[in-house]
Amino acid sequence: MLFILGIVFLTAFCYSTFKLGEYLVQSQREKSAFDTLSGIVEKDAASTEVTRSPDLSDRSQSGNLPDQSEAAAPQETPKVPLAKYETIYEMNHDFFGWLSIEGTSVDYPVVYTPDRPEYYLDRGFDGTFTGSGVPFIDERCPEEGDYYLIYGHHMQNKTMFGPLPYYAERNYYEVHPFIRFDTRFEEREYQVAAAFYSRVYEEDEVGVFRYYEYFDLTEQSVFDEYVSQVKAAAIYDTGVEMQYGDELLALSTCNYHTADGRFVVVAKRVS
Repeated sequence: MLFILGIVFLTAFCYSTFKLGEYLVQSQREKSAFDTLSGIVEKDAASTEVTRSPDLSDRSQSGNLPDQSEAAAPQETPKVPLAKYETIYEMNHDFFGWLSIEGTSVDYPVVYTPDRPEYYLDRGFDGTFTGSGVPFIDERCPEEGDYYLIYGHHMQNKTMFGPLPYYAERNYYEVHPFIRFDTRFEEREYQVAAAFYSRVYEEDEVGVFRYYEYFDLTEQSVFDEYVSQVKAAAIYDTGVEMQYGDELLALSTCNYHTADGRFVVVAKRVS
């Protein structure tokens, strides 16, 4: 009997060890893939040459300025992609921007697939299956909106959005108060305004803040309602005020303080 139990325990131990090794190898492979993407961005950013706009000062002397009717005609300035993101955009047209928090492991591409919700929940940037997925924008957020809700996994090895729950401590916020979220066309910086615990609520629960049901804050009443509930849920007061017209960013990840728990960080664009 003892022999049989020993065999059972040994088999279970070997299987657990195998699965742990498999997880570690997979985690390292996924981390290396993102490190490669980050390296591409850094290389392209370093090689980008700053081009100067043509000097139009001589045109006034040569009489080549457009006439008043042409000058007065409203013209929409075309958006110019940032050169440092062009290579990875060509690799995957689902690429929307790049998210990073200085001094943390958060340094990832962000994808947007409104026609394929949660497609990257368990896929890597190259479309292959992964456990960590890729941070993605809620498909209901307008592409050109003033608010983005981004989801990412809470990985045990603290990759992806694993560091976010550290914002429960004010000291962590004070060391990491800013978030970079560039789009393909614009470099952006946000300041953390609030952090709070939440969860996925049942349909019949009332008087709760379903932050994940807010995805378009263009109406002032909706914006004010959202901000009011964020402030009420906040673990501490950062002193960062959010007013209608501000561009906001929310990062959401799973958390284990309760069943279906979530941890959320909300930030306001400052540049």
